[in-house]
Amino acid sequence: MSAFLTHWNIVRKPVIGMLHLPALPGAPRAQKPISEIFDQMLRDADALASGGVNGLMMENFGDVPFYPGRVPAYVVAHMTAIACEIRKGFKLPLGINVLRNDGLSALAVAQASGAEFIRVNVLSGARVTDQGVIQGIAHDLLRERAMLGAANIKIMADVDVKHSAALAPRPIEDEVDDTLERGLAEALIVSGAGTGKATDPAKAKAVKARAGDAPVFIGSGASVQTIKALAPHVDGFVVGTAFKRDGIATNEVEPARVREFMQRLHGHSR
Repeated sequence: MSAFLTHWNIVRKPVIGMLHLPALPGAPRAQKPISEIFDQMLRDADALASGGVNGLMMENFGDVPFYPGRVPAYVVAHMTAIACEIRKGFKLPLGINVLRNDGLSALAVAQASGAEFIRVNVLSGARVTDQGVIQGIAHDLLRERAMLGAANIKIMADVDVKHSAALAPRPIEDEVDDTLERGLAEALIVSGAGTGKATDPAKAKAVKARAGDAPVFIGSGASVQTIKALAPHVDGFVVGTAFKRDGIATNEVEPARVREFMQRLHGHSR
């Protein structure tokens, strides 16, 4: 069983709260000094932890437009420094996602900071995105993880990832098979069309039915309004937008919204 699920073995429907980094130095929209970004992420992590989430995941959400592949060294350096501070301050499992699809850098940040897992948007296959055509990186990522002796860092991978389209129609079940059996992901994420957009319960059900024992998480659109429809079909949730003030992804985390979500989820998970 993967490290993050081992940690949550007694938790029904674990929730990973998102730490959305503002634009880092070097990004077109960068405005905040790195010290202010540190403080903001620590506040958000505290709000998520006090609200009752079971894990955290940090990503360079503000760095639009995203690189399709490898990001510059300064992005990796900043993310590593922030992740180390989060790790020191909070005992929750920590995940890293380097947008748009830099799983190699995510792995490096995770190993340096002591994070337990990473998220990869396109692990297998190819997708048409706003960054162009993005191709799977499993062949490089799994070899690098083996070379680093970092098998303890687990891979959560998207299927039919948001903000993208398939190059050709393909059954979601085939995407699941390839991501797990050929891409060697340890957990799957299923989402809607974009950040904060609802995930179709029928899609989640189909992914989980095919995934078998592999954990399946909702990756977008989870909210107090959608929990009832989604919870029966998945093993957990990755939540960002619904935890933010006014439901806006770039705002700060509101503890009250986190607590409400967790209470509603526990009510539907009994």
